[in-house]
Amino acid sequence: MLKRTTILIGPDLLERLDRFAARTGATKTSVIAAALEAHLELNDTVPDLPFLAVGRSDHGRLSLDGRAIARREAGQRPRPEVG
Repeated sequence: MLKRTTILIGPDLLERLDRFAARTGATKTSVIAAALEAHLELNDTVPDLPFLAVGRSDHGRLSLDGRAIARREAGQRPRPEVG
């Protein structure tokens, strides 16, 4: 589902966007979305979370350990140990 947002850009950049969209037959929305995707792909430094399985275990600490690992991988500070 697409959502609407507002961006502020200078008139020169908007004119370039208009010309590019008209020349390629693309919508401004699709050009902006593609440019944003490309920019984030190159510059987003948050690591992807590794795969975490969901299931049942006889080890009582497994969910606590899994959460700690997920927080560490996401670059968050660890929470104090409970119990």
